[in-house]
Amino acid sequence: MKVHVKIAPKTREQLQIQTEYIRLDAALKLSSAVSTGGEAKFVIQDGSVKVNGIVCLQRGKKLRDGDFFEFQRRQYEVVSCV
Repeated sequence: MKVHVKIAPKTREQLQIQTEYIRLDAALKLSSAVSTGGEAKFVIQDGSVKVNGIVCLQRGKKLRDGDFFEFQRRQYEVVSCV
């Protein structure tokens, strides 16, 4: 007996910024993916965050318009309104 499992495609929530870029730790906080900057630091250092599909360990990583990050199976796309 074969079982087919369909996984719903991930949707990206938009994170609008008013600047040229945003640091990864700040983006996690602004998107409410984490509660505090300290929590952002730990989840990034733990390797739990991907940027553009690749695990990122740099909490100061600059995210620009069109970049996306993923944490806990949720994706967020950075959209600059500059």
